[in-house]
Amino acid sequence: MKSQKKDLLDALDHLVIELAWSDKVSFEAIEQQTGKNEKQVIELMRRHLKPSSFKLWRTRVNGRNKKHEKAFASNWTSVRQRSLAMLI
Repeated sequence: MKSQKKDLLDALDHLVIELAWSDKVSFEAIEQQTGKNEKQVIELMRRHLKPSSFKLWRTRVNGRNKKHEKAFASNWTSVRQRSLAMLI
């Protein structure tokens, strides 16, 4: 039972990381699907990525205004977001 819970948490963390790297998924969409807000996503990325990868990701995110829902023009849903619903 404990192993299954850990595996599910690991899968969720990996999914959050993949969604965070995507340019087409906003922080609001990540929070809606996973319950992790922007600050929690940043902490998760810092914890799981190498320092150089985290710095690269932060540079990308800070340079993009589309990482927030209000900047998106359409309601695009990624395949990964839909697959997350199956995990939860």
